[in-house]
Amino acid sequence: MKTREPGYITMHKSGELTKRIATARAILADCTLCPWHCHVDRLQGEKGAYRTGALPLVASYSPHFGEERPLVGTRGSGTIFLSYCNLKCIFCQNYDISHLGEGREVPIETLAEMMLSLWRKGCHNINFVTPSHQVAQIVSALPHAIEQGLDIPLVYNCGGYEEPATLRLLEGIFDIYMPDFKYGNSETARRFSGIPHYVETAKQALQEMHRQVGDLVIDERGIAACGLLVRHLVLPGGLAGTRQVMEFLARQISPDTYVNIMDQYHPCYKAFGNPPLNRRITTDEFEEAVMIARAAGLHRLDGITA
Repeated sequence: MKTREPGYITMHKSGELTKRIATARAILADCTLCPWHCHVDRLQGEKGAYRTGALPLVASYSPHFGEERPLVGTRGSGTIFLSYCNLKCIFCQNYDISHLGEGREVPIETLAEMMLSLWRKGCHNINFVTPSHQVAQIVSALPHAIEQGLDIPLVYNCGGYEEPATLRLLEGIFDIYMPDFKYGNSETARRFSGIPHYVETAKQALQEMHRQVGDLVIDERGIAACGLLVRHLVLPGGLAGTRQVMEFLARQISPDTYVNIMDQYHPCYKAFGNPPLNRRITTDEFEEAVMIARAAGLHRLDGITA
């Protein structure tokens, strides 16, 4: 079945993608790609909070079958795990990548070849995990991949702590935005993820993402074509602020927002010394989160039908 042409291909044909690449590369000289605004010259080898210079830093890439159903389909989501993250969550389940920086620096062309490898394996999309600080590298790799045939949706898989100006730069390039909305309270975010102003920043980011791509569109095969998909990890003791998150999504984004309320929290990294994060969530805590979402008016909940 022939699907619509992704926007990044149209932009490449028109020359607009070349302009966006130049803009993104220029930002690296005084980096403000994410809300940390490190102002380091990454083109000259300087590295800010997330220790990534001018080249891509990649931990792994492979077809992934553990993502949401509309991304996985039958052939998997082509996931590229990028090293480091602009959040500092003490309970991160991928801390070896996000905190310790597991991975290797590769040429831009190699990143493009990773995308092509996943496309050739039949993956339904290319899913960039923690892309915020590597936006310039990703867009720079696209022309080579496009010229070799890449034609599947691109997924921006992030923690929700995004710079609105960077998101505007990406308009028309990414087909699917998949942010976390981790917390309903910024002080909780500061305490457990080491970031200031999380709620205000995430709200602006999600509004910009939704403005660009709208609600998630799923084709007749059950595969996501474009749109916004939001993740929310339920934390022990109500720390995630689920009520505030769900009410924002329903009232200020859309009651048709596709939401994955995730139940897989388990203590990792530094969580063991920070109760109540030192325990799994209970069945009651998860069921309460689902009830809160439904009460807010959200009805597209991933994997939940009853």
